Amino acid sequence: MSQDASRLEQSRQQLTKDKQTLSDTQRESDQASAPPLKAAPAPNLNNAIEKPSRAQQVLPADLAAPPKPQINAQGETIGKLINVVA
Repeated sequence: MSQDASRLEQSRQQLTKDKQTLSDTQRESDQASAPPLKAAPAPNLNNAIEKPSRAQQVLPADLAAPPKPQINAQGETIGKLINVVA
């Protein structure tokens, strides 16, 4: 008789665990099947960028000046053709 009572108690404990597992599984399933959250709309970057008119666009002074010759490590001018025939 005590074995039957013990088995009955184990069965009840197992039933409680199984109910909890089923509840957890159903909750996870509901969360997984829920529609995804709506993403925030992307900001419109066209309005965030300043667009000066053509009249307002001016080259910096260092770009407007004629280019200065560049000299390499041997002291030779680079970047344009040099006439060495005198």
